[in-house]
Amino acid sequence: MTLIERLNASIRDVKDFPKPGIVFKDISPIMLDASLSNDLLDQLVLNYQDKNISAIAGIESRGFLFGYPLAMRLGIPFILIRKEGKLPYNKIAHSYDLEYGSAVIEIHEDALSKGDRILIHDDLLATGGSADAAAQLIKKCGGEVVGFDFLVGLDFLNGREKLLQHSSNIQSIINQITLSKFFPKKLKDMAYAWLDEIIKPSRRFKKITAADLELPAH
Repeated sequence: MTLIERLNASIRDVKDFPKPGIVFKDISPIMLDASLSNDLLDQLVLNYQDKNISAIAGIESRGFLFGYPLAMRLGIPFILIRKEGKLPYNKIAHSYDLEYGSAVIEIHEDALSKGDRILIHDDLLATGGSADAAAQLIKKCGGEVVGFDFLVGLDFLNGREKLLQHSSNIQSIINQITLSKFFPKKLKDMAYAWLDEIIKPSRRFKKITAADLELPAH
């Protein structure tokens, strides 16, 4: 099996989590498989070695899982981007709008220097809101965003388009171009609700239709 096939096979469906009617895509089995995790990390190293990257910035919290080991393998610093109130030292903050309300992310003031070339890493690219906010924060600190790296990219949500203003180097190991892999038919209308639960648990559900996502008729 290829690496992508092994990763897809490891993602576990958990029904009715965190709420009834939701099928949660659990990536924790990847971490239980040392061989798969190492092979994934090896691929990430191949992707970014000799790319003149100053540091990797991981987005809380699943961006820490492979972002930190990748930085250590590349021999470069790892930067924590965390939610408001989670970092203990002097911080620089960035506020950004959500569909319902707003959020704040923070970085330590000494995490990077002006002109540093930063690769932003997270587990999932959905609508691109969190990664866009992270890029804005890096730029606010004087850094240069040289790319984005994700384990999974949900291309049908067009998050890539939001990130192109920062860098055209947007990579993901697994790309999903339709909902068919991630959702049974009866749950397609709940796609955004599912994404809200795994990305921003505090959001309310927003129900959309299959037509809104330009899905094929079935």
